[in-house]
Amino acid sequence: MTVGVLGAGAWGTALAQMLASDGRHVLLWAREPELVEEINALHTNSLFLPSAVLASTIVATGNAAQMVSCDVLLVVTPAQHLGTVIGGMPSHPRDLVLCSKGIEAGTGRLMNDVAKHAAPNSNIAILSGPTFAHEVAAGLPTAVTLACAGGHEQWARLSPVIARPSFRPYYSDDVVGAEIGGAVKNVLAIACGVVEGLGLGQNARAALIARGYAEMLRFGEALGAERDTLAGLCGLGDLVLTCSSTSSRNFSLGKALGEGQSPDVLMADRRTVAEGAFTAPVLVELAERHAVAMPITAAVGRLLEGAPARDVVSDLLARPLTSEGAAA
Repeated sequence: MTVGVLGAGAWGTALAQMLASDGRHVLLWAREPELVEEINALHTNSLFLPSAVLASTIVATGNAAQMVSCDVLLVVTPAQHLGTVIGGMPSHPRDLVLCSKGIEAGTGRLMNDVAKHAAPNSNIAILSGPTFAHEVAAGLPTAVTLACAGGHEQWARLSPVIARPSFRPYYSDDVVGAEIGGAVKNVLAIACGVVEGLGLGQNARAALIARGYAEMLRFGEALGAERDTLAGLCGLGDLVLTCSSTSSRNFSLGKALGEGQSPDVLMADRRTVAEGAFTAPVLVELAERHAVAMPITAAVGRLLEGAPARDVVSDLLARPLTSEGAAA
């Protein structure tokens, strides 16, 4: 079974390295010609993952048409470009494992809906969980959710391809839940970064994670996700990781916002993508459409529009007192 990875950013490169750790040949698509040349000649990715020396069995290409022969494709392009990249490839039956976390701006579609529209002959799965790229590339122990729209039959086909001694997937058939966990946690990580940037302390961050998780549960259930999925690796697990470290691009973005930097300047200056910045506005719209209270998410939306961080935090703290189980 031939395996390819679409996207040679930090996460895509780390996944290719993980897949190649047992000697498997992996085809890695990169947009930048100079990066293709570097990976093939030097076995490094100094642009996105400088800490890793890549396996010699990873072959990079800038020609997406060469990926057509792959039976399994891990799609690791930025969420907002996923449909364009997949749609530009010849379509034939294959497993598409979506590794990008986000919601499509303008349409409000989850990535599995985008992929089904762009590649209707493919079988969709979602890989999500608490993962920092540099740790996966280094072979450190990692556990993820592999949510298979095709159920146990697809899991039986994919799990031997993806599992490695230090990379352990867990089965789920809740594709919607796996996607929502990954998308919402990115927005909440921005909020936790703001707490760090403002110097509000560990108590505030812990409270924000707990109340943010309540928002994730409410939103997920409104869209048909299962609570058990959101309590697992792709929900709570990923939330805890990305809300606690500057290794998270979304947390780092929030920290810079809390320190008073302009969102426009921050987004224009970033080579790597903080998906939460694109997800937040559409998530606010979807929450309103489904009548789901998500005050932290709404606050992040205001921050990205340029509202001062201290004003946004003050407004959150001034909300009416209520019971912990209340939907607000």
